[in-house]
Amino acid sequence: MLETKVGEFAGLIWNALNEKEMNLKDLKKATKIKKNEEIFMGLGWLLREGKLNAAETEEDVVYSLK
Repeated sequence: MLETKVGEFAGLIWNALNEKEMNLKDLKKATKIKKNEEIFMGLGWLLREGKLNAAETEEDVVYSLK
């Protein structure tokens, strides 16, 4: 069951990042995923599959699709 939910989170994140790169705050707003843990699970899924870039700036981490 959890694996299915994490896959759903990853799909929501994928769709949001398909529009533009975003930081955590923007991802939460765009996906309507409320909990940081759920966002991080979805991001981890996409990172593990090699489909995500994560660039660290001075202020934040910005995520984008490869």
